[in-house]
Amino acid sequence: MSRTERPTPNYGAIETELDEQDAAAYVHIGDEHDPMLQYLTRFDGPDREYAFVYAGGEATLCAPALFGDQARREFPGDTVTEAGSDRPSAVARATDVIDAPSSSRVLVPASLPHHAYQELASVGYEIVTTSTLETSRERKTALEIEWLRRTEAATQAAMRRAEAILADATPSGEELCWEDEPLTTERLRRAINAALARQGAAAVGNTVVGAGPSCADLHYNGDDIIRPTETVLIDLGPRGPDGYFGDMTRTFVPGTVPEWEREAYETVAAALDAGLDRLDDAPGIPANEVHATIVDVVEANGFATGDVDVGLYHGTGHGVGAALHEPPFFSTDARLEPGHVVTIEPGVYDPERGGVRLEDLVLVTDDGIENLVEYPCRITPREKEADGRSESAAD
Repeated sequence: MSRTERPTPNYGAIETELDEQDAAAYVHIGDEHDPMLQYLTRFDGPDREYAFVYAGGEATLCAPALFGDQARREFPGDTVTEAGSDRPSAVARATDVIDAPSSSRVLVPASLPHHAYQELASVGYEIVTTSTLETSRERKTALEIEWLRRTEAATQAAMRRAEAILADATPSGEELCWEDEPLTTERLRRAINAALARQGAAAVGNTVVGAGPSCADLHYNGDDIIRPTETVLIDLGPRGPDGYFGDMTRTFVPGTVPEWEREAYETVAAALDAGLDRLDDAPGIPANEVHATIVDVVEANGFATGDVDVGLYHGTGHGVGAALHEPPFFSTDARLEPGHVVTIEPGVYDPERGGVRLEDLVLVTDDGIENLVEYPCRITPREKEADGRSESAAD
């Protein structure tokens, strides 16, 4: 999966906000880990700070030292400046670009580093935070949807690899062995990340693999032995070559499925179906109504929800795009409109036993939803077929 042509970002929302706020500039400072900065600049920068400035109808990238040539190749805006020994700071070079009286109003994202906020304020600017960029990007364009499809396809290919390994592993006492060695969450994570790399996607630290009790740790990245009769929770959130994320979760039990694990799985599967059906029947509904539907199913099956130690204790959906987690969130009453790409992800957990989470990624359409995940939900792992796809029959 190679990178497709990246079009110029739409700076219209920023320009409109500047006019409405009577502000001189929008300043965004971050590094390679800032997805909104990558969206604005299309620049695959380093782990050093750089700045994007929109002022006077022009977009400027203040690139780090030694990255000027790359920035000029990748940045679709108007101007690139490169740090030098006299002006190494991204903030200092951003103030050069603003070129407005020190009493001017400057808009910044809420994610602006604290030191950058202080430095800009020390010049005398009135600093105002804005969420206009995130809000304007909630509903995806046709090209963004295509990028999300591509990354989700890579995500499913990596999940197929994980399921095949679990199916191929053999019990050895209380452990599973694969290729003559104990199968651990770290070994499985590495195999998944290699599969993502073969698809042109990057794990970027978002490959969660839990086993047994560590499944109840929602973002577990440690190393546990995988046992035959415990849950194995796999949550993948890679970034594709176009800068957009995938998101998907499946849970398996490699061997004989105990009673609690099966009940938890059946509950979560029913909750996922209910959430998908609720949104499919009523696009435009508030996100928290989908969450409430999921909660009703979980509670009807005897599991607690909310601020609890055992049961469902996390949100059940969020937007996905240039960031893995972005609005709309299912904890809010934001309406789920056509063009939104969101997860639906119920779960049930017991820190003493394990956990189950199932997650699909869906596009909200005028008529309902389109599920971008074609991967089946089943508790018992099966080996991939000759064409590389898992069997479609449910367990």
